[in-house]
Amino acid sequence: MCNLYNITTTHEAMRRLFSKFGDVTNRIDPQMDVYPDYPAHVLRNLADGERELSLLRWGMPTPPIYVKGHADAGVTNVRNLTSPHWRRWQGIESRCVVPATIFSEYGHEPDPRTKRKRLHWFALNDEKPLYAFAGIWTTWSGVRKKKEGPVEADIFAFLTTEPNAVVRPVHPKAMPVILRRTEEIDTWLRAPWGEAKEMQKPLSDADLTELTRMETGKAQSTLF
Repeated sequence: MCNLYNITTTHEAMRRLFSKFGDVTNRIDPQMDVYPDYPAHVLRNLADGERELSLLRWGMPTPPIYVKGHADAGVTNVRNLTSPHWRRWQGIESRCVVPATIFSEYGHEPDPRTKRKRLHWFALNDEKPLYAFAGIWTTWSGVRKKKEGPVEADIFAFLTTEPNAVVRPVHPKAMPVILRRTEEIDTWLRAPWGEAKEMQKPLSDADLTELTRMETGKAQSTLF
């Protein structure tokens, strides 16, 4: 499960990758590690057919059966879109893409020095170019954190699929659905569900690399 990714890019790069869109982010260039429930740049479809770049919180509603107490921490990765819980967000108006440059997965074995499981980072190549995760979004009312209380927020999650040969040795269960080209992004955002669901597949092995990590501290200070 990917619960940490990074987006270090510019608005100009997003405008080259994405088709025409409105922008309500005040043109803030994203340069950050994104954790669950963090606000993140998301390009979403709106009900009127327009597209908008916005800041949304990471984590879709949890299936009620799994919510304990009053707070819902949210679901960051979505795999089974045939589930009744997720089927409501198959429509075009609920689709979005999430710009990213690298994503991480935890390995199996603890680091001998730190005794913690090592973070492995993946990118399209060593230059860490921009791409997008295929995602879904909604407006949600509820309690995410007890100390925060009830909120209404626009939230998102991205899709996962079976891992390719690059990710599988680290995380054999899943990897994010990655869209590299403008036409792939447009298909996910605009196509009927029968066509759009075919985008939920692993990226080819040749198009992804594991980055060589040098030193680690907090994710924000990780060097590559």
